[in-house]
Amino acid sequence: MKIYMSDIRKAKMCSGGTRSFFLRQGWDWQDFLKNGRDAQDFINTKDVMALQVVEVARNGRK
Repeated sequence: MKIYMSDIRKAKMCSGGTRSFFLRQGWDWQDFLKNGRDAQDFINTKDVMALQVVEVARNGRK
């Protein structure tokens, strides 16, 4: 499963904070905006907010 910016928005998180999170992880922000990112990458961070985004994405796609 991939996470997209629309999932970030559904989770009520801002793009600025998300972009900062991506920078801390060393992830490519522009690539994410174009292609999304694997949910497992978010899970592997063990970050509470990242896990929340994955959960919102899962629940919204049932």
